[in-house]
Amino acid sequence: MDKPLAQASLAPDIALTNLTVAYDGHPAVHHLSGTFASGSLTAIVGPNGAGKSTLLSALSGQLKGIEGSIRFGDAPHIDLAYLPQQSAIDREFPVRVLDVVVLGAWKVMGSFLPASRDVRQRATEMLAAVGLVGFERRFIGELSVGQLQRVLFARLLMQDAPVILLDEPFNALDTRTVEDLLQVVLDWHHHSRTVIAVLHDLEMVRRYFPQTLLLAREAIAWDATQTVLSTDNLSRARATAEYWDDRAPWCVRAPEQEGRL
Repeated sequence: MDKPLAQASLAPDIALTNLTVAYDGHPAVHHLSGTFASGSLTAIVGPNGAGKSTLLSALSGQLKGIEGSIRFGDAPHIDLAYLPQQSAIDREFPVRVLDVVVLGAWKVMGSFLPASRDVRQRATEMLAAVGLVGFERRFIGELSVGQLQRVLFARLLMQDAPVILLDEPFNALDTRTVEDLLQVVLDWHHHSRTVIAVLHDLEMVRRYFPQTLLLAREAIAWDATQTVLSTDNLSRARATAEYWDDRAPWCVRAPEQEGRL
């Protein structure tokens, strides 16, 4: 379904140093430091409002209100593919399925050039890879939630990026669709792509995701999944969530707090 990347195009480590991300001056992610290793498969989990989606937006470059740093090895930026939650997709826009998938090749085509026959053929192949043979001319507004998510995964396959960011990719999907798209994720990992996914299903995380970041606006734990998802760590995340104050100003961490995690 997927293909291995050339060695030169493998993603570098993604290093976060004292990263704080804010909306309207109120921090949503606090003082986060750690590394997503090249080729790793990492789940981001935590309570609602823990900053999980905010972190993905920052990694994708869509948020600029940050302190600290995000470094992609020695490169100023990296080619990555980002799948937001489906609620961010305008399903009323009259666009056909094949055209959505073709958009994954925009770096090859350029912004205003029509898709070549080869690009459209590859887009058709990516639709087949996610189980949507014959859906090319349907409008996205005609699709079920699961079918639309398959289309969006086909677009990710078109992007052929070494880093993939997924925000709740399996939310509200039927079992068959989850199984099929999870296999796409595992194929990416098998071919040494770096995959970072916001997830809620802890049993799925335990079974398939080797690394986990447990986030409650700050890092509760970031390590091997079986270590992170301990009863004590999950209790700490819930307790931390109870003390959130959305009116709090930009925080300054006291020196003695820096090493407590």
